[in-house]
Amino acid sequence: MQPVVIVLGIDPGLANTGYGVVQRRSGRLLALDGGCITTRPEATPERRLATIHTAITDLLLRHEPDAVALEAIYFGQNVNSALAVGQARGVVMLAAGQRGLACHDYTPQQVKGAVCGSGRAEKDQVQRMVQSLLGLTELPRPDHAADALAVAICHANHAPMASARIRASRGHAATTGRPA
Repeated sequence: MQPVVIVLGIDPGLANTGYGVVQRRSGRLLALDGGCITTRPEATPERRLATIHTAITDLLLRHEPDAVALEAIYFGQNVNSALAVGQARGVVMLAAGQRGLACHDYTPQQVKGAVCGSGRAEKDQVQRMVQSLLGLTELPRPDHAADALAVAICHANHAPMASARIRASRGHAATTGRPA
């Protein structure tokens, strides 16, 4: 019997940080929560980051996830945008670290591949697949929430395989005396 896994997926950004909480139980996926943390453009960067940190901390306390999965920074963005995304990622990772949770990074191509079967899928295709995989009655909105749910799905489906590999390598090391 597979354990229940709860993943908090994050699509980081200074203006909009999408979040999605997905539970995987017996191979089935269920959306527990999803939305977007929006900060005011006129607020100072440190206030905006504090808002994101507080909201993520609240989500971690409310849902008690087993892991946090983040969309990796896309370096095709301009430098200022990449810096702001990196700052938002940092406060999410800080909140997770304060709770002793591991963070996992996935590129946009990995997430699209895991959800749609193609790393080149369009945003609307990702939204439709997230809706289908989670059995939602409506498309997840806004885009940031749909992306965060997709990141959570990617990790929820990846986590059992990663755990199996770790168990297999430990078994290999125990029987041979050397790492796999």
